[in-house]
Amino acid sequence: MFCITACGSGSDKPENGSGTSAFDDDVKFLKKYGEVIELTDSQLKSRIAVMPALQARVMTSSAGPPENLSYGWINKTFFESGDTSVHMNAFGGEERFWLGPEGGQFSIFFEKGSAFTFENWRTPRVIDLDAYELISKTAHMATFSKTTELVNYSGTRFKIKISRAIKVLEQGDAYQYLRAQADTTLQCVAYQTINSIENLADVAWSKNTGLLSIWLLGMFKPSPGLTTVVPFQEGPVSTLGPIVSDDYFGTVPANRLHVANGAIFFRGDGEFRSKIGLSPRRAKDVMGSYDSATETLTIVKYSKGNPTDIYVNSKWELQSEPFKGDVVNAYNDGPPGPGLKPMGPFYELESSSHTRELQPGESIIHTQATFHFKGKKESINQLSKEVLGVSIADIISAFK
Repeated sequence: MFCITACGSGSDKPENGSGTSAFDDDVKFLKKYGEVIELTDSQLKSRIAVMPALQARVMTSSAGPPENLSYGWINKTFFESGDTSVHMNAFGGEERFWLGPEGGQFSIFFEKGSAFTFENWRTPRVIDLDAYELISKTAHMATFSKTTELVNYSGTRFKIKISRAIKVLEQGDAYQYLRAQADTTLQCVAYQTINSIENLADVAWSKNTGLLSIWLLGMFKPSPGLTTVVPFQEGPVSTLGPIVSDDYFGTVPANRLHVANGAIFFRGDGEFRSKIGLSPRRAKDVMGSYDSATETLTIVKYSKGNPTDIYVNSKWELQSEPFKGDVVNAYNDGPPGPGLKPMGPFYELESSSHTRELQPGESIIHTQATFHFKGKKESINQLSKEVLGVSIADIISAFK
C-alpha cells in the first residue's frame, strides 16, 4: 500500500557529486513509501523502478555502473512532507500515464462552468493518486490495469479500462528501435510502454460530447545546461501550419525557444514555467534532450498515427477547434505566478495518442520508448545526428 505520510524520517544521501542521485539510493528511498518493482535487461545493466501505487509510473532508470546515474526526477521533499495537493501531486517519475484533454469544453481537469485558471485545475485521482493493479510480472516486463469513471467539463461520463505494459529493452533492440547504428561503447538504458484505454460503457464516444486520449509525460531533472530538442517536419506554413505552439502559458521568450536546422530547441532549466507543442503535421515520432552537466543524451520515441488522425486540444480555454491539438509537448517548470513556488522544478517530454469515437469495447493504443545514453562524445554526437538530426554542438550552442 502506498504511504503518503512520512513513513521514514530524514532523507538519504541524494547527491553523487554532479547533482544527480544514484539509482539504488532512489529505490531505497521509494520503498519507504510503497512497493517498487525493479525490471532489468538480461545483462542486469539496464534497470528501471516502477511504482504500482502511483499509476504504474516508471519512477527512474539507470544504465548501471560505474556512475549508476538515476535519470528520473523524484520529488523527495514532497514524499517526505506527507502533504497532498488539490491540483496535482508532483511525486515525479520519468514516465507517467495521463489522459487528455486538460483544457477546453471537454476537459477532465476542470469542473463545468469554472474558469481555466490554476486555482480551478484539478488532476483526476486515476492519473494522480490511484494505484494500478499488477496483472503479471517477469524479470523484464510487468503489466497493469485500472478501471475508472470520469466526467468531463461538458458533463459527459466515461467508463474506461486502462491497461499498461512496461518492458525493458535489450541494448541491441534499443538501437534497432531507433534505427540507429549500434555502439557498444555507450552506456544505455531503454524501456518501452504499451498503453491502452478501452470504452467500457454501452454507448459510443462522440466528438459532440468529448473524447479522451492517452498522454504520457516524462519528468526529468532540470539543469542550467539542459536543452530539449524536438525535430519537426519542414515546409511552408501555408500547408503545414505554424512550426510550434508557444503560448500555453504566455508566449515563450526568444531566449528560451530557438528554431534552426529542422529542430526546435527549448530550455529545460526549471526556472521559467513554459510549454511548447507541435501539431501532427509538424511533429515527427521522436524528441529528446541533452544535459551538458552529465553529458547524457535522452531520447523519447512514440507511436505517431496517420495524417488524418485527430488529437484532443488541451489549451486552457473554450476552444473553437477541440480536436486540433498537439501530438508532442515539452514543458519547463517554474513558478506559476508571482510569489508562487514551482511544482518541482523539473522538465518534461510528452507525447499524446490520437483519439476517435470508440464504440463499446473498442480501444486506443499508444506506445512510447525512453532511452538514456552516456559515453564518448563522438559516439553521443553521432547518435544525436542519426536520431534527432542535429549535433551536440548544435544543441549546446542553441542559446549562446
